[in-house]
Amino acid sequence: MRLITRERYIGRGLGMWAFWLHRLTGLAIIFYLLMHVIVISTVVGGDKNFDAAMKTLKSPIFVLLEMGLLATIIIHGLNGIRIVLFDVGIGVKHQKEIFIAMMALGILPFLVGFAIAWPHIFGS
Repeated sequence: MRLITRERYIGRGLGMWAFWLHRLTGLAIIFYLLMHVIVISTVVGGDKNFDAAMKTLKSPIFVLLEMGLLATIIIHGLNGIRIVLFDVGIGVKHQKEIFIAMMALGILPFLVGFAIAWPHIFGS
């Protein structure tokens, strides 16, 4: 059976974007956790090494990267909730609408986090 036919799903549309977005954000979170363990392990080298690492991580570029981490966690978490809803049979026929609603719901916590980080990024 060919997968590319007009009658069958060929992997286009918002559902496929949600699928790949979930996988990519999951990989990004794993990468972050590995980097987090490496940075935290600098405490083994003494207070000076750890303090130097923390000073670097408080720079505006790293605070901006933390905003990317916040967005990644929000997207992955809300999309995960959406997937769990589908697994228990809730909203399966309205996947597109639920994905859009979840992503719209994620804007509020991101904006709150960005407002908190704003002075650390731009110094205002």
